[in-house]
Amino acid sequence: MYYKFIFYTSLGTGIMVAISSYSWMGMWMGLEINLLSIIPLMSNTDNLMTSEATMKYFITQALASTILLFSIITLSLNFMYNLELTLYLSLLLNSSLLTKMGAAPFHFWFPEVMMGLSWINSTIMLTGQKIAPMVLLIYSNKTLTYLSLSIISCMMISGIMGNNQTNLRKIMAYSSINHVGWMLASLMFMESIWLFYFLVYSLITINITSIFKILNIFHLKQLFMFMNNNFMIKLFFILNFLSLSGLPPFLGFLPKWLTIQTMINNNLMSLTFIMIISTLMTIFFYIQITYSTMLLQMNEINYAISFKNSFILMALNLISLAGLITMTILFNLI
Repeated sequence: MYYKFIFYTSLGTGIMVAISSYSWMGMWMGLEINLLSIIPLMSNTDNLMTSEATMKYFITQALASTILLFSIITLSLNFMYNLELTLYLSLLLNSSLLTKMGAAPFHFWFPEVMMGLSWINSTIMLTGQKIAPMVLLIYSNKTLTYLSLSIISCMMISGIMGNNQTNLRKIMAYSSINHVGWMLASLMFMESIWLFYFLVYSLITINITSIFKILNIFHLKQLFMFMNNNFMIKLFFILNFLSLSGLPPFLGFLPKWLTIQTMINNNLMSLTFIMIISTLMTIFFYIQITYSTMLLQMNEINYAISFKNSFILMALNLISLAGLITMTILFNLI
């Protein structure tokens, strides 16, 4: 298992190289290091679904990297006198970054890849793999109209496609697409809010995927079966899932609140309204799952898993659940 440590280190190095480079070529190189590090971590010769997911991920990322490199090289040829061409190339560059992070309408690969991954790799895909493309998008020339279309697509697609899903990895994937839309909205105007949003989202996602990893479950039916016997896990799951949906008084509401405030201050009333209304569709299936978890009782034979209270899991959950209260007190003091 020592090879995994090397590749995890290389994965982090790739992200750091991408976000700290002075040139676009350096950023592209960081993205390639990141891609070539995660492929060995994802691939598993014993599982055909994992191998398929790895191949899909590699092909999509390689395509996005090619488009990114083409945009960078063409932009560096100084077509500044041709503003229309420069705009098209900027849109092409932004499209490649949106594809890399799995934002709609370039999300076609994301739920399919998630279907074949373990929970550890899924967590990396949901959190770490979004850092470099988003930071690069902050550095690039952002077109407000284009990003607004992507944000609306993220909201609509995640809300419609997330409904009636029974696979937990797909639910988390569509949830991630929704949050990517909110993060794109926050990074358009204030990077600090994006950073705060990303940290909160990562914390809540790690909490939820940790519960799924401990119980080794991948489908809603398994979730309902296990929640019958573990009250503490049931409580943590329901509260974290509601926090992920962005409902007050949970921590997940705070970054959305800050994003809405920033957008209204920048006179984007229409986009804010569309985002809030579209997110209600996503919140519907979050609440549907939490209600089902609370109310459904499965009478089938359950293969028992002995769950021992993990200190790290408890601490992360405590931070997540008490976060909004703490933040409100801190903001009032500041």
